[in-house]
Amino acid sequence: MSETAGTLRTEVEVDGEKASYLTVEQDGPAVLLLHGTYWSRVWLPVLGRLADAGLRPIAVDLPGLGRSGGELTLETATVPALADWVARFAAALKISGPIAVAGHDIGGAVAQHLLARGPLEVPRLALVNSVLYDSWPAPHVARFRDPEAADELLAARQQAVTAALAGAATEQLVSDYTDPWRDPRVRRSWLAMAGAADNRHTLDLVPALRRSTVPKLLIWGEDDGFEKVEYAEKFASEIPRTTLIRVPGADHIPTEAAPRQIAQALGEFFTA
Repeated sequence: MSETAGTLRTEVEVDGEKASYLTVEQDGPAVLLLHGTYWSRVWLPVLGRLADAGLRPIAVDLPGLGRSGGELTLETATVPALADWVARFAAALKISGPIAVAGHDIGGAVAQHLLARGPLEVPRLALVNSVLYDSWPAPHVARFRDPEAADELLAARQQAVTAALAGAATEQLVSDYTDPWRDPRVRRSWLAMAGAADNRHTLDLVPALRRSTVPKLLIWGEDDGFEKVEYAEKFASEIPRTTLIRVPGADHIPTEAAPRQIAQALGEFFTA
């Protein structure tokens, strides 16, 4: 994987296993960037520009996924369990006090949980083509609850990544994104995440989110066929202090299609 100038892949130990993350090492307010059914690669296009805005971006690979060690199970892959793990990751980095969070895909459910129920204090929340309400699990994820579908996972992930990247897809980029799934341990972790996907983990947060006065930013690739922009519109209309930014022509991974626009929006939001 070719990393943008200034970015660094490093690691810290969490629960006795390697937690891998992309960052730009500098002083500045830390921002946690969470992935879902992909990995930290989704945040790479915006890391340098977030650093230019004076932030310390930290895009972590959840356990068993991306370049992190360990292996998820049906119990440890739930949204509440992942939120607890993220808090332990932040503690391992010695990040104390409030910390802003951004989430993509199921990482957005983890981010919403952190805001609504802790265990971190989240002063600002950004969601990029995130799961919301009952929008998930998407059919192409839910079908892998069937153990007989496991043998098709790598090919299915290649198809899903190609579609999610839309016009930004190239053979090399698709290869970058799908590389971790060549590891059987990562495939098993991903299957656990698919098996644990449950929209009650976002639906149950709605009352607390409606009471929240924390600023929230939604950034949405308008062509996403699963996490549809209509869900973002509903969230923006119901949840206080929410701003929605649309990205025309982008699908589920808009950071690749419009990195400058998204990095600018995130940078301005997190430094406001």
